[in-house]
Amino acid sequence: MRSSPVPGSSRRDLEDPRERHRRGSPALRRVNLALFVAGLTTFMSLYCTQALLPALSASFRVSPTTSSLLVSLTTGTLALAVIPVSALSERFGRTRVMLVSSAIAAPLGLLIPLCPSFPALAAVRAVQGVALAGVPAVAMAYLADEVHPEALGGAMGRYIAGNTVGGLAGRLLPGFVTDLAGWRWGLAATALAVTLLTAAFWALLPRSRFFTPSRPGLGGPARHLADPGMRRLYVVGLVLMAMFVTVYNYLGYRLIAAPFGLPESVVALVFLMYLAGTFSSPVAGSLADRIGRRRVLLGACALAACGLLLTLPDSLPAVGAGLLVMTTGFFAAHTVASGWVGRRATTAKAHASALYLFAYYLGSSVGGSAGGLAYEHGHWSATVVYGVALLAVALVAALGVRVSAGGDRARGPVATTAAADRTGVMSITPPRQ
Repeated sequence: MRSSPVPGSSRRDLEDPRERHRRGSPALRRVNLALFVAGLTTFMSLYCTQALLPALSASFRVSPTTSSLLVSLTTGTLALAVIPVSALSERFGRTRVMLVSSAIAAPLGLLIPLCPSFPALAAVRAVQGVALAGVPAVAMAYLADEVHPEALGGAMGRYIAGNTVGGLAGRLLPGFVTDLAGWRWGLAATALAVTLLTAAFWALLPRSRFFTPSRPGLGGPARHLADPGMRRLYVVGLVLMAMFVTVYNYLGYRLIAAPFGLPESVVALVFLMYLAGTFSSPVAGSLADRIGRRRVLLGACALAACGLLLTLPDSLPAVGAGLLVMTTGFFAAHTVASGWVGRRATTAKAHASALYLFAYYLGSSVGGSAGGLAYEHGHWSATVVYGVALLAVALVAALGVRVSAGGDRARGPVATTAAADRTGVMSITPPRQ
């Protein structure tokens, strides 16, 4: 039953239920807040162990490569689950998949600090990755279904902001608490925060109004994989994320050891460099629209390589500057590559995005752990060589992407914003109508 209009209320406060959520409406504000919280909980959970890898290595007496499995297993199982979970949402609904996913992931997070052994901890993290896949696999499709095109770009941006803040909080909060009370309390504090935020997400998320069930087929993914340009762009996403996760996985070991000798809480602050992506992503997207995606992608990869080389000296200012430059280049390259995928995909865009996310998180899982072998055998110098080699692969792959019939430059103001997870999640925002 519809309530009577409130005197003095504006027309846009009285939203027509037959219309998608418009800019400025209370319903859209609720959607934005719900998806912000969803991004926050997902990426707090996904990366909660990354800043603690040195402490976990010491506690369980395992190597850096083995310890990194606590990140790689989670991102790897998430990568494997993204496409099937996306298909489930086409059959059973976006809202249901996101709610069930979050309801399973939160209790798993509470189990993590109770794990008595490294194998038990690794097993729970692997299962948690599958549970976490529901939000990144479905959130953008939910927004596209429910939000009016004029407000979709802003809604996507707020969801990505939640991913960014969640990625940072998932590294900073456990890092600070671990320095005070140990890693179990650090992970417990993170899990408790995620559980409370998950309850808020359940209370806030409006039901889907425009979702239509369908039976997804395999034609869309097959068409994209048959396109050599798409395959090369997926390779770019894979090796970029492999390089990026390697750097942040193992830099902590270097900074805790001599000659730096920094405490855990200070080392956790290096993740603030992620904020560089807040600035480089929109700039790279706009520049790609003007001068072409290939040029910007090649330049961003070269910039990231220069940043890596800057981290070689045993100088804290040099390491900080190099990390900032590398992070800026990474997010710029990721923005352009993900946007290029959306530009090339003329049909089944959701499948194109899901395949990119699969490659992206696969790079995090496999490439991140492989980087540990470089660190163990050649310390930081070998890690930098490994990262630069991955960037060289990205450069070669990007050079081989032929311009599609629609052209390399976008028509109109296409805004492409990527965040990995500043968290690892891609957003392809359509032109405003």
